Amino acid sequence: MSNESDSLPDEAIQMKVERMFSGCEEVVGKEHVESVLSGNPSHSGDGNLVAYIGLEPSGKAHLGWLLLSGTIRKMLDEGVNVIILLADWHAWVNDKFGRDMEKISLAADYMSEVFLSLLGHPQIGDGPGQIRFIRASEIMDSGKYWERVLRCSKNMSLSRVRRTFSIMGRDEDSSDHDLSAFFYPALQAADIFELEVDIAFGGMDQRKAHMYMREVADRNSWIKPTCIHTPMLSGLKGPGGRMDSFDHKMSKSDPNNAVILHDTKEILQKKMKKAFLEVGNRSSAIFEITEHIIIPILGEISITPDPKYGEPSNFSNCQKFVDAVSDGTVHPLDAKIAVADSLSEILMPLSEYFQDNPEIIEIMDSIAAKS
Repeated sequence: MSNESDSLPDEAIQMKVERMFSGCEEVVGKEHVESVLSGNPSHSGDGNLVAYIGLEPSGKAHLGWLLLSGTIRKMLDEGVNVIILLADWHAWVNDKFGRDMEKISLAADYMSEVFLSLLGHPQIGDGPGQIRFIRASEIMDSGKYWERVLRCSKNMSLSRVRRTFSIMGRDEDSSDHDLSAFFYPALQAADIFELEVDIAFGGMDQRKAHMYMREVADRNSWIKPTCIHTPMLSGLKGPGGRMDSFDHKMSKSDPNNAVILHDTKEILQKKMKKAFLEVGNRSSAIFEITEHIIIPILGEISITPDPKYGEPSNFSNCQKFVDAVSDGTVHPLDAKIAVADSLSEILMPLSEYFQDNPEIIEIMDSIAAKS
């Protein structure tokens, strides 16, 4: 990509950046990516843009992974090399799978398989438009890494670190008896510098970690990557829960608050029928899924009511869909079934892949059941 981008005019750079980051809720520090596309050095120095997301192997795939894969696909299409960091030690710090590293490692294998399937099995490698899966335990072998962790920890107060605990799904008072949790933000920042990342991305819940990382970069005069954040999906039951914080442990006590990517059409319909949807209230996972997943992937949402109650209709604009539900043109139940059927269509390739390759999902069922 470096040779091609050396001659990109300003207008072409802006269009490229817009394509890469379309659908993101926030872009911070866009100038770094623009600089590289203008011919200046990338973080690694080779002129190729590298993007990264760190994910804890912690359970079965939820709908947030599908949202992230859309962002990854756009960057791959624009010649960005994408790293998915399988954050195994981070999961250990965060008490996933009872801190059993063997189970965490198996969950990392599963995570790789899911993302490869969601992305249509792109080429694996460190070149433009290719994807890499790297385990945190691999990069931690570097002596330089632990120097970075210390530098990322220096001059950061405990209260400042506490304010980042939401990146682990914890509240600020949850870890006073767990010193390892206080290293988590420094580990995450060190990952970014160790991997020589140009674009750090994740959901909006990762914003605090990325802002922490940018502070560290300023303090040490290190390259400051562009940070992009995708929207958060609400839990199906309504205000108060995030779907993309969902993991398989939570499903044991509250299985109907999130979409698992292996849910069958029947399960999706059952979950959607129970999902929160209040006429006149825009705050619903039903509308969020339509806006951020169904319309971007399928181009529209199709409503097929019982002929006794109305005619089929299609919406390529989410606001018009919301308005139709609000004014009674579309019945809420028909809207919910349409979302379930659309998700079933979108997830069919993943379902077929795991039907042909059942071993990894069987392993995940086994280790999740024992956790």
